Amino acid sequence: MDRDQFTARQTGDLVSVSIGGPDWAFVPHPLPRQWDVSLNLVPLLVSAHAALARLDGIGRTLPNPELLLRPLQRREAIRSSSLEGTYASAEELLLFELEPVESISASDRANDWREVFNYAVAIRRGTELLQTLPLSLRLIREMHAVLLRNVRGRDRAPGEFRRAQVHIGADRRYVPPPPNLVAECLDDFERFLNDADEIDPLIRTFLAHYQFESIHPFIDGNGRVGRALLSLCAYQWCGLTRPWLYVSPFFDRHKNEYIDALFAVSTHGAWDRWLELCLRATIDVCGDAIARCDELRRLRTEYHSKTDGLSGRMHQLIEGLFSNPMIRITEAARRLDVTYPTAKSDIAKLVELGILIPMRDTSPKAYFSPAIFNAAYHEETP
Repeated sequence: MDRDQFTARQTGDLVSVSIGGPDWAFVPHPLPRQWDVSLNLVPLLVSAHAALARLDGIGRTLPNPELLLRPLQRREAIRSSSLEGTYASAEELLLFELEPVESISASDRANDWREVFNYAVAIRRGTELLQTLPLSLRLIREMHAVLLRNVRGRDRAPGEFRRAQVHIGADRRYVPPPPNLVAECLDDFERFLNDADEIDPLIRTFLAHYQFESIHPFIDGNGRVGRALLSLCAYQWCGLTRPWLYVSPFFDRHKNEYIDALFAVSTHGAWDRWLELCLRATIDVCGDAIARCDELRRLRTEYHSKTDGLSGRMHQLIEGLFSNPMIRITEAARRLDVTYPTAKSDIAKLVELGILIPMRDTSPKAYFSPAIFNAAYHEETP
């Protein structure tokens, strides 16, 4: 790591390490328990809180919060994984959820699908744990264990903090604390998670994300766990009804700015630059989520109206499509507890009504709702 990039305003100490030769590692200072927001950030902070409150308010009115929550979590999983070089499309992830498959080689695409799928499961697992646990190292380890379950990283100590030195980038652009100092850093980080109540909750969330990434406590999966933890911190500290805030779609679109802003906190103490990026991200993703929710609610009303007077099973199928807009006849039969011919007839009716269309090149045959899929997962081309 280039020691010359660090300035008198750096937010930690440099210590000597050996990574195939002499090098330097960065050990972040403990986070403060009070924070004065710069005046130039106040308008953005007010706007970010307003956007998040509006999203939470809309979520409170949903008859089924999963209508919005599941798509947000899947997009978070897709885009957070993309930041780490693991790619899966929404179509691939949704089909994998319908029928998970095991990989047959290291290059099998099923490996990527499993990793992205695990990310979404890890978020939900973290949310469940918050019902009985505080934000804690135990909760973080549990999420990490879920993230790396049955994937290519399973040999990288899932659920265990690292005992080896790691570095980021082939050129070792950033080298996090040596393993003998990780526990000390994490102890203070855990205390920050539970005793920094005087800091604005969004600011606190983004400080925590920086600190977690700078400690880099695992061999693998730090970025993904850190961004999942960001969502849980905002959920807990902002008093949301659900964990609605998922910023990876913004960070993925602004990947270089995200990486550079994190690094600049370490080297130059550029907190305002980092916080401004995070507040912009909050405003952006909340606005996007609200627009998606409006369209999903409109489609739900339209589709239930189209099937009024038909079998109640139709309404069950439609509700299921907002959880996953792809379906197979066997899945429909299982979900409705009916025979295969009955489920086939029901799906044929939804095709006739224009709610479903057959998918190409899937075996066994699958159907999907293009309108629901686009509302939930379509990405605008930059």
